[in-house]
Amino acid sequence: MPRSRERFPIPRSGDHPMVQSGERPKEGRDVTAMAHEPISQADVLLEGFLALDTPEGFRAELIEGEIVVTPPPDGDHEDYIGLIVTQVIRQSRTDMQFSGNKGLKLISGGACPKNHVIPDGTFAPTELRLYRGADPWMPCDGVAMVVEVTSTKPQADRETKRRCYARGGIPLYLLVDREISSITLFGDPEGDEYREHRTRPLGKPLTLFPSRMPRPSGRGGIEAPA
Repeated sequence: MPRSRERFPIPRSGDHPMVQSGERPKEGRDVTAMAHEPISQADVLLEGFLALDTPEGFRAELIEGEIVVTPPPDGDHEDYIGLIVTQVIRQSRTDMQFSGNKGLKLISGGACPKNHVIPDGTFAPTELRLYRGADPWMPCDGVAMVVEVTSTKPQADRETKRRCYARGGIPLYLLVDREISSITLFGDPEGDEYREHRTRPLGKPLTLFPSRMPRPSGRGGIEAPA
């Protein structure tokens, strides 16, 4: 329900009796003070989401108007992330910083509030110091690549999050799909989709898009975790 507006008139001279000090109230004019502006359903949803107190280890995200809570990852999930981080750090000629728990604010579709997404992995050039002083939920400007490893909700990683990252203009999205044993790199975002993608079986090398990752190494790729 929208919050109501209340009127608070300031009294004019003569409207009220003398105050106890013997002085008359100062002359004024009627003004209307609005206690609260009406708020939308999207605002209510965002306020509720930001006020969530999730259990330790759980991760809450706001994706296309839906609150998604994910339990702590299993060991294999973290093993995949670790292998990818090691290869990206070693093979990129640009020093890269990694964050495994960084909240990103992304443009949403329709009348939904901004998407609040926490990728499994976020890479950005070290020279940007993108994470220094950042709010818990930061804009995605400067992010070079995000990584997701499927777990309990694989369709969200395959479809919904892919569109979120593309709409946010993140150059590269790397998806490790454990259910179908593949790794896919999406690149060249336009609108809410990526125009390029490459898929390889787990355990096989995957070449990066040279124009997307800042100054890639001579080998120009990573090996998909087995």
